[in-house]
Amino acid sequence: MNVTLWIVQTILAALFAMSGLGKLLQPKDKQADRYPWARSFSRTALRSMGVAEVLGAIGLLAPAVTGIAPVLTPIAATGLAIMMILAMALHLRRKEPSGLLFTAVLLALCAFVVWGRFGPYGW
Repeated sequence: MNVTLWIVQTILAALFAMSGLGKLLQPKDKQADRYPWARSFSRTALRSMGVAEVLGAIGLLAPAVTGIAPVLTPIAATGLAIMMILAMALHLRRKEPSGLLFTAVLLALCAFVVWGRFGPYGW
């Protein structure tokens, strides 16, 4: 089970890092082409989301890999799960069912890491 958690953490870290870097580095117009909901947010809000996603991605792996404060790994997963709950609320409010499925999968994977790392497979 520990190997499964590491695989899920790595996949989540890669997905959130790519998404976060996209929000940080791409112009808002390009983001709005990819994510229709991005038009509803300011550039500062999009960058803030990107920073949170990149920090969450780092938090999923770095503490566990280095052995320094590994309790931060499930805390990062909890923060990302909260972000996914808020993202699902946004998609529901905007009536975007296509965004719900992927967000729900990410939420479930984050919840799995939280359960595993705070629970029986924690450090």
